[in-house]
Amino acid sequence: MAEAGYRAIAFDQRGYGQSSVPPEVRDYGIDQLIGDVLGLLDAYGLDKATFVGHDWGAFVLWHMSLLCPERMERQAILNIPFWPRPPVDPVALFRQRFGDDFYIVNFQDSDEADRTFASDPEHFFDVLMRKNQVSRREFEQLPAERRVLSLLQTFARSESGGDPLLSDEERDYFASAFARTGFTGPINWYRNWTANWQRLEGVPQVVEVPTLFIGAVDDIVVSPEHIEGMKPFVKNLECHVLENCGHWSQQEKPDEVNRLLIDWLAT
Repeated sequence: MAEAGYRAIAFDQRGYGQSSVPPEVRDYGIDQLIGDVLGLLDAYGLDKATFVGHDWGAFVLWHMSLLCPERMERQAILNIPFWPRPPVDPVALFRQRFGDDFYIVNFQDSDEADRTFASDPEHFFDVLMRKNQVSRREFEQLPAERRVLSLLQTFARSESGGDPLLSDEERDYFASAFARTGFTGPINWYRNWTANWQRLEGVPQVVEVPTLFIGAVDDIVVSPEHIEGMKPFVKNLECHVLENCGHWSQQEKPDEVNRLLIDWLAT
């Protein structure tokens, strides 16, 4: 982005990297996460900006676009489409559909994941950040018992299929950062899922902020139906779906992602 002539600001949100790691679950609610972003804008003297977010960064931006769109010029969202607020607690829906081992549900029930991941951060990134492990078609053809989206089960593998997305140097950088901060801060983002759902009660579920969405065909968490289902709720939307790409779009297809971002910013 900087080489293309834009002022690019990349920052560690709370719980990550060199930022602070508050101790309480409530410290990671959506108002706190958005507050950090708005505080950054204020510190730089910026009335508004264009934002780019992947995965949880995408969730933060979707919430910002509903709660404080006046601070957003535009937003580029990677991999996680907009889901309108459901009528019941989404954690209960996850538990009913995917069971107690589903990672978001598991995070609510214990601190096992916090302790397990912290025991070997290098292994966590080795097994989690990979590409070409399984296509969406192959995933959907697996027996139901093998389609459990459990990060603890993933971590328990001695090795994984596919190809690593990170060089040894990159992996060691992330592992060193998480060895310092631990995993509880980032997991606490998930432990606010119900509170964030409650926060949106009564908030109209229509996104007016101009949005670029970049999805991936082989993202096993997000189906094509999810992407299509988003479209009626996002009024100014440009949508692209990358072929032969999984969840880590910016690592798997950096040239394509950068080209789409720069072309969109130029319009």
